[in-house]
Amino acid sequence: MKIKYETGTATLVQFIALSLLGILNALNSIISTCHSAADECVTNAMLSTMFFMITVFFFAVIWVLGYTVQDRRSKRLAQLLIMVELLIMIVALFNARHHTDILSLFTSVLDFGLAVWVIVSAAVLIKYGGKRVVTHRQRPRKRRK
Repeated sequence: MKIKYETGTATLVQFIALSLLGILNALNSIISTCHSAADECVTNAMLSTMFFMITVFFFAVIWVLGYTVQDRRSKRLAQLLIMVELLIMIVALFNARHHTDILSLFTSVLDFGLAVWVIVSAAVLIKYGGKRVVTHRQRPRKRRK
């Protein structure tokens, strides 16, 4: 199995990794706010939870789109996936430039790298025009007598 050609697998890895890092970033934000400004603790906890849920929902939609692109081998859907991943890359670059701690920087860099992987996978599907992607030529077997 060549996992670099599978948009479904790439978007699943993106969903899982960024969901787990989203939990860590939300907890980090809540703990640091509650430690420094106790009067804003509840508000920040609610906002961090809402932001996490929106982020998880967004990446779940991307995951479904990635599997649909892989299953249907649709050029149009692959182009849509590339456009969305380019948007993700722009946001990741912005977040990396304005990071607050090492965890948010790591999250942004990983987000950027996973978006590149998904874009490359979708571009391969577009390149092959929706046909099955193979890495080597199939040779007919020689028959033994």
